[in-house]
Amino acid sequence: MRKQVIQAILDKKLIAIARGIPVDMAGSIVDALQQAGIVLLETTFDLKARHPTDSTSGMIRELISAGAPNMLIGAGTVLTVDQVKAAHDAGAAYIVSPNVNPAVIGETRKLGMVSIPGAMTPTEIIHAWESGADFVKLFPADDLGCRYIRNICAPISHIPLLAAGVITPEAIPGFLDAGITAFGTAATIFPSEHVGNRNFTGMTALASQLVHAIDTWCRENQS
Repeated sequence: MRKQVIQAILDKKLIAIARGIPVDMAGSIVDALQQAGIVLLETTFDLKARHPTDSTSGMIRELISAGAPNMLIGAGTVLTVDQVKAAHDAGAAYIVSPNVNPAVIGETRKLGMVSIPGAMTPTEIIHAWESGADFVKLFPADDLGCRYIRNICAPISHIPLLAAGVITPEAIPGFLDAGITAFGTAATIFPSEHVGNRNFTGMTALASQLVHAIDTWCRENQS
């Protein structure tokens, strides 16, 4: 599974981030993303929830049940080793964090999952990589911009970076040209109005635009 996830991130280049999605929407969310050609879906720990571990574990199980065997489900906003273990026990295949915590990275790798910690500066990125990260999430990528990414990628081009934030179809070519390997986005696929109105057709349309932008760039830049 670990190799499968890594290859899917390299090939598909897009993780949809389901943040604050009600559990009863799990099946419809999976259907909407599959219609757009997305295979990587991350659900995040809601640390303000009364029982964040229980609710996130339940959501992971629901998404896996709805998307098996074609969807690869991961857990996001993972801050502790206990959360890594809970996500693993629920069936998550990869762990995404907003920060660099060597203990979290180490437990993720120990349990055979893909590690994607978050960082901003070259020091943080290198620390994450040396701690065992498979990819490093650059956040907030849309605020940092392509010029920043291009400059930091020059000395650390060996580290695969995942740009996370508000990623629009129009911005994707610039990010990829700057050296980004893949993307993670929530708001661009799941805007609050679509979630509130349960507009799954709209989610499919937004996701399809991102997939098309990535596919177009890849075709035009095949070596």
